[in-house]
Amino acid sequence: ATDPIRQAEHFLGAVQGNWRGPALQPSGVLLVLDFEKNGHYPGGTMRVDQAARFVERIKQRTGKYPGVYGSENRLRAVLNAPGVSRADKAVLGNCWLWIANYHYQPTASSPWSNWRLWQYTGDGKCDLRPRSSYPVRVANIARAERNIFRGSNESLVAWWQDHAWQPAE
Repeated sequence: ATDPIRQAEHFLGAVQGNWRGPALQPSGVLLVLDFEKNGHYPGGTMRVDQAARFVERIKQRTGKYPGVYGSENRLRAVLNAPGVSRADKAVLGNCWLWIANYHYQPTASSPWSNWRLWQYTGDGKCDLRPRSSYPVRVANIARAERNIFRGSNESLVAWWQDHAWQPAE
């Protein structure tokens, strides 16, 4: 809950400072605002208006709207809270949505018509069945965070290329 412009600048600087170029295809970096409750610092949770300023600054600097990541329940609660402006919701609606729900397949969450990435498990938590469709392990990693892309492998490659930022080397 500090200055969102300064946070965006710091975020882009950290990404650009650690960029080593495309090792794999598709290339580029997907930028994402982790819009979760932050109880680690007093007053640390970002408000909706701050999130909107953050993503506007990312768009201004990179030409790309970042994704917004958060749990389905929290996103609904904060975006539909009293005092949240339609303008700020519209700004966030320009971003692609990466939604977390370990119990059910997410539904549309305004201002988004649908999610692009769905995190369905993390830390071994996952109530979804059948387990063959929603595995919680990856190789020998037992409590992995797993995600699903909405679309085919081919559409993932095209989508990544459209949404990824290419930091200057």
